[in-house]
Amino acid sequence: MSFRSAKRQSLTEEATAERLRLDTRRQFMRTCATGLGATWMAQQQAAGSGQVEAFRLATAKAKRVIFLHMIGAPSQLELFDYKPALQQFDGKDCPEEFLENAQFAFIQGTPKLLGPIYPFKQHGESGAWVSDQLPHFSKVVDKVCFIKTMQTDQFNHGPAQLMVQCGQPRIGYPSIGSWATWGLGSENEDLPGFIVLLSGGRQPRVGKALWSSGFLPSVYQGVQCRSKGDPVLNVSNPDGITRDERATALRTLDRLNQLNYESFGDPETLTRMKQYELAFKMQVAVPEAMDLSQESAATHEAYGVEPGQESFANNCLLARRLAERGVRYIQLFDWGWDTHGSNASEALEKGFVNKCRQIDRPMTALLNDLESRGMLEDTLVVWGGEFGRTSMAENRGGVEAPFKGRDHNPNAFTFWMAGAGVRTGMTYGETDELGYQVADAPVQLRDFHATMQHLMGIDHNKLVYPFQGLDQKLVGVKPARVINEILA
Repeated sequence: MSFRSAKRQSLTEEATAERLRLDTRRQFMRTCATGLGATWMAQQQAAGSGQVEAFRLATAKAKRVIFLHMIGAPSQLELFDYKPALQQFDGKDCPEEFLENAQFAFIQGTPKLLGPIYPFKQHGESGAWVSDQLPHFSKVVDKVCFIKTMQTDQFNHGPAQLMVQCGQPRIGYPSIGSWATWGLGSENEDLPGFIVLLSGGRQPRVGKALWSSGFLPSVYQGVQCRSKGDPVLNVSNPDGITRDERATALRTLDRLNQLNYESFGDPETLTRMKQYELAFKMQVAVPEAMDLSQESAATHEAYGVEPGQESFANNCLLARRLAERGVRYIQLFDWGWDTHGSNASEALEKGFVNKCRQIDRPMTALLNDLESRGMLEDTLVVWGGEFGRTSMAENRGGVEAPFKGRDHNPNAFTFWMAGAGVRTGMTYGETDELGYQVADAPVQLRDFHATMQHLMGIDHNKLVYPFQGLDQKLVGVKPARVINEILA
């Protein structure tokens, strides 16, 4: 039996063959005006621009969203979920049924129960329970809806943060803001439709993946702006380059990119062109939008603004200014809420107190400011973390912590919502008497996402993007429901 030896191609021959293969495909896509090529191109262009709008609902309430994510997961048991029974059993061994088949980040052995360490009172006509750590916010509880039975299937920070923001615990999926701007666009052509503001001194654990566009066109990823220094890195012209010179350079670059797109048909080339155009417009629009000196002294006082600093207070006021200017989705991340009790900054009696002080006035002022301007009725405001905290004190390695702290609890945690289409002065769901598990009306994150999209006028089952053989959705493949009980 003989074998015919194949002639090995040189690198030049391989490159020529590959160029011919690409040329053949390109010519098919460009010239097959009535066949499969044109159909494919039309589908790609429609999907990339969000022009397929079968997902739109006529009942849209929210024109824009402001999401306040407390990175690290604040303790609901020291803020909103009052459990007098937990106080009664403070210091007692945790019941065995709480520990059976349970998975913890750090707790080992049999931990002690930890009662709420701050006093609670009921506030407003709704009688909502709020601890004394949020004295300003307690005055606006009748404006919000508390959901006390949020649940997630992730108990580590990074994957849990991704679940909240992207609906999946893995990197590479679009964030809520990217889905929103891909589907709905933005009302201001001079500003990004999705803007991210950070405070707390550090980025979230998984960084920019939380505002990624994933498999959507990259023009829909969040743009990080800063409340200190230049609002957007690298958006200013280099020294010695005038705005007219930059405009001339961009026009030339646009023509080159257009030629590239006509040759190769890569939709990311269009994305690049849009990004250059937006960046040029942002050079004027962003500094004006981010200029807090335009606000009155009374507004600065209400928010507790710190001019020139990176702070949650500054970012709340910036969020209102961006919302006024038609930005579709504004995402705030505030780092520093991981209260394990292993050191002073992570202690419920120390670091937690400082964090509460940093957010109390600003988030209260944001709600009042939006309402006074007639914007709360079509702005959805969301507050929450990536999971909750345990009813037990953390005992890392089986040893009592030096400060008071709690471990991660994915079984039950609290979000609140306010504004566009949400019932006011309401508490939805109830946890057990120790605040560890959901007792009534559980809310999965996918249900919460479906509800957010519903308020934005999006059918969560119809806003899809084909990727890896699946029509991808924010809510994933499991059934999700809109929480109609909390809708006005």
